[in-house]
Amino acid sequence: MKEEQVILVNEKDETIGLMEKMEAHEKAMLHRAFSVFVFNKKNELLLQQRAADKYHSPLLWANTCCSHQRDGESNLVAGKRRLQEEMGFTCNLEESFSFIYKAPFDNGLTEHELDHVMIGTYNDEPNINPTEVAACKWMSLEKVKKDLKDKPEIYTEWFKIIFKEFYAYISKNNL
Repeated sequence: MKEEQVILVNEKDETIGLMEKMEAHEKAMLHRAFSVFVFNKKNELLLQQRAADKYHSPLLWANTCCSHQRDGESNLVAGKRRLQEEMGFTCNLEESFSFIYKAPFDNGLTEHELDHVMIGTYNDEPNINPTEVAACKWMSLEKVKKDLKDKPEIYTEWFKIIFKEFYAYISKNNL
């Protein structure tokens, strides 16, 4: 099976090429990615715990889902695809903002991403894919913020960064 490719971009989110995902993470190449934040009617965020056999950050908690767009795939289509693959549902998504971050891991890989953050709403229980997700839970943003402070070791490195950006975005825009 051919390894999935990521879309290499410059800081203006202009495509400059394609590279196998693992190579891009080994070389810390800037590439396009997305993060999905799904809320319920109680305004709780759906978090996922990554599956135990993930190649990095196993069993750590993160936002609802995140991944990489495929060549020719829009952000929204990619977000809905991955939401279905990981969490077993889809919902309408809206793009909110994007930003660049870099997060190195203990295994020598580095996430260097231009991340497109999307928001959706869903009020049922997900049907998680156990090869991708070990568990999930709904939490208020204030509880997530406190938990990140009290137990940062149970969260992925990128979620710590993305949540801070997301929280600033929703606070600034009164969402």
